[in-house]
Amino acid sequence: MGPHERPGAAAAAFVDLRDLDVPFAPPRSEPDWGEAACAAEPHVTEPQTDRLRYVDAATRRIARGLDLDETLGELRLTTVPAFADAILTYLCDPLPVGGEKSASAAAPLNLRLHQAEQTLADLDATEPWAPPQAVRHAALGAAASEHLTVPAKLAALLRAGRPVFGDAPGTAPTVAALLAPVARALGTPPQDRRLIVAPLYGRHRALGAIVLLRGTDRPAFTADDLLVASQLATHTALGLDKAALYGREASVADALQRAMLPSSLPEPAGVRLASRYLPSSETARVGGDWYDAIPLPGNRVALVVGDVMGHSMTSAAIMGQLRTTVQTLAGLDLPPDEVLHHLDEQAQRLGSEHMATCLYAIYDPVSHRLLVANAGHPPPVLLHPDGRTEVLWIPPGAPIGVGGVAFESVELPAPAGATLLLYTDGLVESRDRDVWTGVELLCDRLHAAAAALASPPLEQLCDQVLGILGPGGRDDDIALLAARFDGIPSHDVAYWFLDPRPQTAERARRLTRRTLRRWGLDSMLDSTELMVSEVVTNAVRFASRPITLRLLRTDMLRCEVSDDSPKVPRMRHAQPGDEGGRGLFLVDWLAQRWGATRLSTGKVVWFEQQILDRSP
Repeated sequence: MGPHERPGAAAAAFVDLRDLDVPFAPPRSEPDWGEAACAAEPHVTEPQTDRLRYVDAATRRIARGLDLDETLGELRLTTVPAFADAILTYLCDPLPVGGEKSASAAAPLNLRLHQAEQTLADLDATEPWAPPQAVRHAALGAAASEHLTVPAKLAALLRAGRPVFGDAPGTAPTVAALLAPVARALGTPPQDRRLIVAPLYGRHRALGAIVLLRGTDRPAFTADDLLVASQLATHTALGLDKAALYGREASVADALQRAMLPSSLPEPAGVRLASRYLPSSETARVGGDWYDAIPLPGNRVALVVGDVMGHSMTSAAIMGQLRTTVQTLAGLDLPPDEVLHHLDEQAQRLGSEHMATCLYAIYDPVSHRLLVANAGHPPPVLLHPDGRTEVLWIPPGAPIGVGGVAFESVELPAPAGATLLLYTDGLVESRDRDVWTGVELLCDRLHAAAAALASPPLEQLCDQVLGILGPGGRDDDIALLAARFDGIPSHDVAYWFLDPRPQTAERARRLTRRTLRRWGLDSMLDSTELMVSEVVTNAVRFASRPITLRLLRTDMLRCEVSDDSPKVPRMRHAQPGDEGGRGLFLVDWLAQRWGATRLSTGKVVWFEQQILDRSP
């Protein structure tokens, strides 16, 4: 039993000579086992010992494959030319995975030619089935998509895990069909004991078959060679079964991780967003990298990027919980340091062994300011409109999950036209460079992009940033979030502080009318006045401090009314005799969108209307 073989596969791995229906006879002469038997001692000449050492070395090498292509590649390298001069590999179509039930032994078997390999090193080029190498590669490559159906009789042998010679009774038509896709490349291959068909039999199911061929300058296959072929095929099938299960689990994990990332980014006024997510090259290394953009009241937006330490399904699951927690905390409109503090508490409840880094920023397009807090994450980089790059200094803090550590929010200018890049460490750190070297390389790449094209498109900039990765595999997942600050001009914003008095609604209507006329939105006067009056009236009923009325003009007309009461209004069905309770129905009917958000200092009720006719 091989080092990576499960006990349940032993019946298929070892075949008794008495079950093969072939006489045992020692070979006339031994084949050249080649480099695949490098583990053999130089003075050992016994044929059986050489054969056993070859099988041991070959099966160990086949077991090294991590996926389907690697496993079949190792089979090809260990088989040709050490054991055979050519090999054809057929796989079931579709390839069974996991706990799928095996087909009936009497059912046909659908196969697809996956790979074909032939060596010309030890063959006479005049042989009819040894064409020039250029012709062989072209013909075998074109045949890689061929399909065929194996008749029930041979299918039963394959499903039973029984290898056969090419001249076995009743197999000649099927052997000819197996060789037909490559007949042009191989000429007329032998169909006697210079050919073996060995089943790829995995865990209780047939996965395909391999066809092994020998040229006329080598001895024909023997009964012992049939055993060797069975060993090679069985270990390959176990590797394929493992690779299929491994690939399916990795696919599920990757799908889970991607499902927990935002399917699309919001489009708030005053900022443009773009993102990239690249999983690591090793499919099993499911990570916990995430990013998010969360709209906040006042056309602000929260920009988040984080990375759960480790690579596993657990890391992806913890990432999903932390991301949900951040979205909930963002809805409370807390400052970044408070968000990280509560996120740290949540991570400790999930378990002290789960730590993460996170950077949380709030961009305000009205004030052109950025409020940022950091929890052990690589620093953000700001690309200024003039092409200058700046690594923003943010107190790094400790990672999420450490506990008992204070976080600090830093307010920074966010000039219009600047681009902010948030990223995970997979972008800047690798086995060949540390984080700060990678950050310097990132700054150089951003500067070069800005020098080549002033204000490069955001999607193009993200692609250029990923260019610092270079060729080869990635050690870690990469999450990248880019935000270009357009801002909202001050002349498109109007706001007032109003005392909660009975006359406040009338004053709010008057201020709204004056502002809309100045903005050239006369056609929206009646509907906007009515909705402002209803929302302000509701705020006056519960507010104990001055309320705030703010109007913003972008491609939408947005109205926000804030007060210090945490009670969020809800639509209710008013009875015929009720004097109130119909205001939100009017807002819901007239506005394109509306909502109410509870804040740490109270609540904000907002509504939006599409601007259809905007006068100069």
